[in-house]
Amino acid sequence: MYDYDMRVSMNFARGLAEILAEYTGMPQDELEIAIETPPDSKMGHFAFPCFGLAKEAKKAPPAIASDLAEKIEASRPDWLGQAVATGAYVNFFLNRAAFASNVLFDVLEGGEGYGADGEGLGQAVIVEYSSPNIAKHFHVGHLGTTIIGKVIDNVYRFLGYEVTSINHLGDWGTQFGKLITAYKKWGSREEIEKTEIEGLVKLYVKFHEEADKDASLNDEARSWVIKMQDGDEESLEIWRWFCDLSMKEFNRVYDRLDIIFDSITGESFYNGQMEAVAEILENKGLLKESEGAKIVDLEEWNMPPSLILRRDGGTLYTTRDIAAAIYRYETYEFNKCLYVTGNEQSLHFAQWMKVVELMGYPWSGGLEHVPYGMYLFESGKMSTRRGDVIKVEDLLDEAVAKTLAIINEKNPELLNKERVAEQVGVGALKFGKLYNSRIKDTVFDWDRMLNFEGETGPYVQYTHARACSVLRKSLSADSNMDFGALGVALITGTTFDSSILDDDEAFDVLRILHDFPAKVVDCAEKYEPFIIARHMVALAQAYNTFYTKHQILVDDEPTRRARLALTAAVRTVLKTGLGLLGIAAPAVM
Repeated sequence: MYDYDMRVSMNFARGLAEILAEYTGMPQDELEIAIETPPDSKMGHFAFPCFGLAKEAKKAPPAIASDLAEKIEASRPDWLGQAVATGAYVNFFLNRAAFASNVLFDVLEGGEGYGADGEGLGQAVIVEYSSPNIAKHFHVGHLGTTIIGKVIDNVYRFLGYEVTSINHLGDWGTQFGKLITAYKKWGSREEIEKTEIEGLVKLYVKFHEEADKDASLNDEARSWVIKMQDGDEESLEIWRWFCDLSMKEFNRVYDRLDIIFDSITGESFYNGQMEAVAEILENKGLLKESEGAKIVDLEEWNMPPSLILRRDGGTLYTTRDIAAAIYRYETYEFNKCLYVTGNEQSLHFAQWMKVVELMGYPWSGGLEHVPYGMYLFESGKMSTRRGDVIKVEDLLDEAVAKTLAIINEKNPELLNKERVAEQVGVGALKFGKLYNSRIKDTVFDWDRMLNFEGETGPYVQYTHARACSVLRKSLSADSNMDFGALGVALITGTTFDSSILDDDEAFDVLRILHDFPAKVVDCAEKYEPFIIARHMVALAQAYNTFYTKHQILVDDEPTRRARLALTAAVRTVLKTGLGLLGIAAPAVM
């Protein structure tokens, strides 16, 4: 029996590295990195390959493994069950009772902070994501950056980094001259106020239709752009109004996606900093003239030239991105500045980041592009008029409507079912993108995304609700204890016996719980949300297998207590993991 006072929390791989260091003389940190996890727990819970020791020891790896296993077995600690030589490996089997005790205490004492090791303390990270365009719908092309960016934002905050999330709006450029021209000719303030972005999009389409017939409209649009650049108040007032109208739709989407940014600034914010960028490049001898434009030659790095100034002296996205990076470092002194955008923009980011490096900024190494794949729609899944975009609001509405239909079929008496449908539907939409590597394209398939029995968001959410239901049933009707407090109560006192959790099903759950902190760090290092998403599916599957094979609310108090503690730990990590993915964890479904 392992009670609270006897238990010592530990990282088991680190503990094995300490033992191996004693017998091999190798540095402990190198040994810890070398320790592997066998593909089948029947082979061992950890394994150490001895190939790297052969040259110095002048022995064959299997002989080294045999010697090491024999020495470790002679004086192994209580938490280690067995060390066995298997070929060139030393395979380690943990003492299951000790492992269960350590994992459950770590999870339940840590609560929803389990896995937040504070490794990022003192380091600043900027995450730029979402970045829709003013006067255009928040469409499906912005969904990937918004969902993935939010996870990276969440994970870095969880690990203790000082995170600043930035929404870099597309709020400047020639399109606004066209829009103002169209509004002045064919629009009305009353109609635009009612229709918001829809009305602005129609005006934009109208402009192009009419400009095909009358080219002078393009000259008129350019004149409005010049007025904006010169600070003309009428043009800027209309532009600001367009921005405010756009933010209404954007904020409705962000509210439903549960996203709040620390900073929302558009390209226009950097207008006054463009000349300084060009001047620095000129002074450093990086600017070259090419057909009247100013470029930075990147041929040496196998990239096309980076266009800095147009022939007319106007600036481009590149100039603004460089100015924004300089401003952000001066303002936040970041260690990392991450840009979550589609992979089709990879060349653009590679170019301007190389320019920043050539400008001599030592922090340029902290600039990173985090690309992702696009959404693809199967034929017949969603109909749109030719030329229309797929609005995220429409996707959210459809996801929630389909989820509500499933709830009405399977659990029509569910309380607050509209709220649960929103949580599950939106969660399914997010999880569908997060389950695979971010660089892969995602094919929309509502049946797969909303499957409550597949490798999906609803499946993980349902497992969380199942764990909550078990814990709820264990409490008396008048108890107001929350699940976190219940978890701690279960593992304290003399009646908690972790040796009860020695079956394979419980061990599989415990192993996945134990690995969660490492998965969070791995996600942060690789910017890969699927690492956490798949770990949540694995945990849900393992717990459901345990739930099916082992009755939890049994009469035997020690058994009941141990299995409830495992359930409480699963609930905790599922809620934390879903939270990092930006997905709600309903307690009832």
